[in-house]
Amino acid sequence: MCYALLKTLHLLGVVLLVGNVIVTLVWKLAADRSGDPRVVAFGQRLVTLTDWWFTVGGVVLILLGGVGVALVAGLDLLAVRWLLWGQVLFGLSGLLWVGILIPAQIRQARQARDFAAGGEIPANYWRDARRWTWWGILAIVPLLGALWLMIAKPA
Repeated sequence: MCYALLKTLHLLGVVLLVGNVIVTLVWKLAADRSGDPRVVAFGQRLVTLTDWWFTVGGVVLILLGGVGVALVAGLDLLAVRWLLWGQVLFGLSGLLWVGILIPAQIRQARQARDFAAGGEIPANYWRDARRWTWWGILAIVPLLGALWLMIAKPA
């Protein structure tokens, strides 16, 4: 029972995290593409809110459920190769988010508050938007690699 509950938490976390980072990218691109300061600001606000709820929540569930499942199953988190490399890829994605994406997102959110009422969207917003998009796509790749490792469990 404990194993099933922990695995369910882990999988729910994966769904929340991976689903949110992909859907958020689509929402943000659509909002930015409109060029309308109100729509862009609204989209940026939603990116920030969903990241706090779904991305952070997903990471917490992944860590609690994943480590719990491994411990209940008697797996050594550092000795099982697919498990180790899954953690490395998960961590790499997290480092990209913490080091590049979140700072760009915070700058964009601050700027969006300023132009939300219909003001001009500054050039640095668009620079950060491009940076956030490309680094965001790059940060999704190790997540998908970790997902594959957790499913395939190669020897």
